[in-house]
Amino acid sequence: MYRLCNNKFSSKLFIILLKIFGLEIAAQKSVDELVSKGLLKAEHEKKLRPMQEEANTQQNEMKSLVKEIAEDEGFDIEYINSVSNETAQKASKIMETYLGEEPDIQEALEFLCLAEGAEVTHYEVLASVAKEVKSRKFGTKVRDILKEEQNHLEMCTKLAKQNISKE
Repeated sequence: MYRLCNNKFSSKLFIILLKIFGLEIAAQKSVDELVSKGLLKAEHEKKLRPMQEEANTQQNEMKSLVKEIAEDEGFDIEYINSVSNETAQKASKIMETYLGEEPDIQEALEFLCLAEGAEVTHYEVLASVAKEVKSRKFGTKVRDILKEEQNHLEMCTKLAKQNISKE
């Protein structure tokens, strides 16, 4: 485990936040990439664009909150941005590997389920430790975003199920 802050709890929280920011960036980019490759139908894009906008809003809200509490918890915002971008690049490589040489629409939709599932998992972990952060606003925001991410996963799963039944 990295030792990034003065105490062990803050280091763990910091690592979770780095992963979440990276996954948010990757989720937003993956929709654009899948659309540009022709791997999403217009009906999918219509439903996924609002989700993409929510992800961007979530990322900005979390960054703003983290900035507010960074000083108290000893976080380095520049390092968060750097490692978040690195995580996003890793997630993009995972997408390329998952989709392979000749991906189809079903694989693209299932990848989005995988990506959303990862976000849900990380937000659930973050929610379990958010009560340790002094800012009540932080815990409330984490729980709100978790609900949104669960809805995103449900929507992606629904799209994948609908698509497979039409094939």
